[in-house]
Amino acid sequence: MSSSHLSTVDGTDRLCVSERAQCVPSRVLHLRQLPADVSEQDVLALALPFGRVSQLITLKAKNQAFLEMASEEAAVTMVNYYTSATPTVRNQPIFIQYSTHHELKTDNLTNQRAISAAAVHCGSMASGGEGRGFTPGQSPVLRIIVENLFYPVTLEVLQQIFSKFGSVLKIITFTRNNQFQALLQFSDAVHAQHAKASLDGQNIYNSCCTLRIDFSKLSALNVKYNNDKSRDFTRADLPTGELEQAAAFGVALPPYGAAAFPPTFQHHTGVSMATVPSSLVSPRVSLQVASLTVHSVLLVSNLNPESVSPHCLFILFGVYGDVQRVKILFNKKENALVQMSDATQAQLAMSHLNGQRLHGNVIRVTLSKHPVVQLPRRVAGQEEQALTRDFSGSALHRFKKPGSKNFNNIFPPSATLHLSNIPSSVSEEVLKDLFSSGGFTVKAFKFFQKDKKMALMQLASVEEAIDALVSLHDHQLDHNQHLRVSFSKSTI
Repeated sequence: MSSSHLSTVDGTDRLCVSERAQCVPSRVLHLRQLPADVSEQDVLALALPFGRVSQLITLKAKNQAFLEMASEEAAVTMVNYYTSATPTVRNQPIFIQYSTHHELKTDNLTNQRAISAAAVHCGSMASGGEGRGFTPGQSPVLRIIVENLFYPVTLEVLQQIFSKFGSVLKIITFTRNNQFQALLQFSDAVHAQHAKASLDGQNIYNSCCTLRIDFSKLSALNVKYNNDKSRDFTRADLPTGELEQAAAFGVALPPYGAAAFPPTFQHHTGVSMATVPSSLVSPRVSLQVASLTVHSVLLVSNLNPESVSPHCLFILFGVYGDVQRVKILFNKKENALVQMSDATQAQLAMSHLNGQRLHGNVIRVTLSKHPVVQLPRRVAGQEEQALTRDFSGSALHRFKKPGSKNFNNIFPPSATLHLSNIPSSVSEEVLKDLFSSGGFTVKAFKFFQKDKKMALMQLASVEEAIDALVSLHDHQLDHNQHLRVSFSKSTI
């Protein structure tokens, strides 16, 4: 775990900095620009929430480290996470990317003992409530108290701050003991742990609105109304509750996903830098309050230009929201713009699809600066027109019906697919053949006992499952029934 192991790693001097190298997943991760006083515990604290670390080499003289995760999936999850939340060690931003190595050759027994000792130290830090330790089995729900509330903190402000650490599902805000408080539920406890470690004690604005964060004893939140006090981002169909009365009396409510600042901060075009004094924005937290206007357009890059089409992006991103328009850029076909119905759906799609593989390429998903996707002018060529599609009237939108079960079944990409709308005439063999003939490896299959219209199918990898969903969702099984495909949280 020290520089004495340098000779055992081939070519550590060559930094893996090319875009292509960064995009090829590996169990081995390369950490750069570490502080001079970095410890093994510091490095492990970054990695342990994502899974077991099997090897670790620190090169203190070069301010670098290599660590090998127990699985490639854990490494991919870690890199995806730190793409949206900048990793820091001792308050210094560092860089994490895939290494060109696929394994580290070290004195394994010595290395394992050292990792175990360092991991135990990380665990004791967690139980003592200090440092960046993490406790397994922690709740995905955070309890947030905002102290020194000099400026109003809205539900939308909290959603934007915390969604940098993962998918925020629900928020409830309230006042107790004259303090503004909130309960916030992430899709995963790991995201909650990272948010707490990064944000506890930080100021939203300079010298005020300090965040005090603890884990809630609740394992999930029950949100009844979507309004300015509470919101379930997975259920657009919920009523607004008491705010319906306000609307009846003509009280203007803040738009969904927009900032609700008091009149002195408001601006007829939404919140802009001109309306929020720069002294309010804390450089440490970089909350970017100015970007709280609705962002529903995503930029998708590193696509495979040979295979990608507007329809394929519509199907994939449609798992996380209703896609309105898709535009593949005419002069740069590895890039595309995807317009979702609203900012929450865009955030969901980005958090679940950034860093996933589509048609062999690791795609990057970020928010676009474009407010809408423009349709091509009539004078545009045929190819240019074919690269832009308007899907606003599509029958394949999953979330148009209020109260649809689809709102409760939004999961990250997984190797296990949920199949539904299966006619009674279609057998297990027919479905297996359908996927096999598409080039997919069927590992396991199971009909639902109570409902034979649904089944689970496990494929060889998450990448295969993504490609299969894109290819076979809405596939016609008989004269009037089409297969519905989504990702499952279950395994077979």
